[in-house]
Amino acid sequence: MALIVQKYGGTSVGSVERIKHVAERVAKFKMLGHQVVVVVSAMSGETNRLIDLAKKIQKDPDPREMDVLISTGEQVTIALLTMALKDLGLKARSYTGGQVRILTDSAHTKARILGIDEDNIRADLNAGKVIVVAGFQGVDEAGNITTLGRGGSDTTGVALAAALKADECQIYTDVDGVYTTDPRIVPEARRLKTITFEEMLEMASLGSKVLQIRSVEFAGKYKVKLRVLSSFQEEGEGTLITFEEENNMEQAIISGIAFNRDEAKITVLGVPDTPGVAYQILGPVADTNIDVDMIIQNTGANNTTDFTFTVHRNEYARAMQLLNGMQPQIKAREIKGDDKIAKVSIVGVGMRSHVGIASTMFKTLAEEGINIQMISTSEIKISVVIDEKYLELAVRVLHKAFNLENAG
Repeated sequence: MALIVQKYGGTSVGSVERIKHVAERVAKFKMLGHQVVVVVSAMSGETNRLIDLAKKIQKDPDPREMDVLISTGEQVTIALLTMALKDLGLKARSYTGGQVRILTDSAHTKARILGIDEDNIRADLNAGKVIVVAGFQGVDEAGNITTLGRGGSDTTGVALAAALKADECQIYTDVDGVYTTDPRIVPEARRLKTITFEEMLEMASLGSKVLQIRSVEFAGKYKVKLRVLSSFQEEGEGTLITFEEENNMEQAIISGIAFNRDEAKITVLGVPDTPGVAYQILGPVADTNIDVDMIIQNTGANNTTDFTFTVHRNEYARAMQLLNGMQPQIKAREIKGDDKIAKVSIVGVGMRSHVGIASTMFKTLAEEGINIQMISTSEIKISVVIDEKYLELAVRVLHKAFNLENAG
């Protein structure tokens, strides 16, 4: 008998029929003798509907009241799923985040979990009940409802698995695991049986949308075994996200290729090459809450330097406006921008023990006439910025160059 935490996203519980299907799946695990805690999101589209309602009332909705509003989506789902489980003859009980007492800080709409009181849930599990918990929400010290922001339901599932010391946390979604890359771009992409937390963190941060990065960070920190599965397939082992030392097989050199279309590049040309110039440029950018990703600094002629960095495409116009206003102050000769770029990354812990990975990547792209504009590396990843129009070609040729069609 195992203690399993299962999380189902909005598409998995998007209709009454799908909620009944989830109940049947949970019942199978229960009949095998497992203890089961189920974490659910709001039905697909419901959170957006609630946000739209709020914005029709108040242009900039009050954060506290926004949390009160959007947390109701998950409350609907837990009640309906618990009813479906009872209709199958199972003992079941629903919990809101506040009823569990998932304690968070008071940062409304983007709260962080501080602690979980699992005593009541454990007592109900020992009494043979299936527990259904609202994802994405908690309460602060004052009892105010809070929500956890993007990826919040995944984070709830992992946090509960950590608190309960669950044997496994299963994330059910609309894909049947983690793939070497997006199968819509590379039909030969393969589902991975296992991937390390390090690799999954890199994949999530670099554009892979299978899991939110917060939940992977949480799972890695508390050593929670994660498994990604499809809620639309009856069978399948999905992808197990685990620790490198647990994988006794020879590790593949590259596990996957991630990409991100939502990037823009800004270059500040001809600023004085003096100490503190990077802060002069990036300090005001950070003060306006614009996140900077890749950074390159090149020393130019006449004691000047060129400074290039990337931002999210949604922040591009705001960043350009800010820097153009700062141009006299930072003594820049010119400020240029490009919002038609993309980032492509190869990821794999096998890079640690293999040489020539970067040269293979660069040669492969060069043979296709794809110019590399920026390069960023870490111990287990190499990222390049290229022209957006070459993105899909780059992903396909790199997937083939590293023989990822035979991964798995």
